[in-house]
Amino acid sequence: MRDQQEPDPSGDESDDQKSPAGSLRPTSPPVVIGWALAGLVLGWALHPVSDRLGKVPPLVTWAQPLALLLLAAILAYVAWATWRTVHVRGERLQAHQAVNRLVLARASVLVAALAGGGYLGYALSWLRDDAEMADDRLWHSLAASGASVLGVIAALLLERACRIRNTGDTP
Repeated sequence: MRDQQEPDPSGDESDDQKSPAGSLRPTSPPVVIGWALAGLVLGWALHPVSDRLGKVPPLVTWAQPLALLLLAAILAYVAWATWRTVHVRGERLQAHQAVNRLVLARASVLVAALAGGGYLGYALSWLRDDAEMADDRLWHSLAASGASVLGVIAALLLERACRIRNTGDTP
């Protein structure tokens, strides 16, 4: 991704829509919020739908928040290593490395937002419920939602670390 934009020789696009060929814009907040809201609705609906179907709602254990926390830590480390390589040392990543890290960042932002919203919605569905494991499901789901937010932040940092300035020496 590039910070600066090259002029469009055709002049067909407005200033707001100009984007150099081969560059990507950062993931926008409305996209992240949309995925989180979709997860929120799906997570909230899981409990009542399970009840209506006569199934036991899923049990959330500490394994889920810990797995999401591990994902966030890995993404944060890759973001730090990428930032150090590209912005501190001034080295360029190989093309496949840059694309792989950017794809990882983009996919992780969306999936972590969806999961965070889903776990938050599931937690909210257990508020004021008298079921035996309701409190455990609520707190574990809130912890998983928090870990997902950390994953979103780490993935956005990785996406930011992949950005390079337009030096003008590339076609």
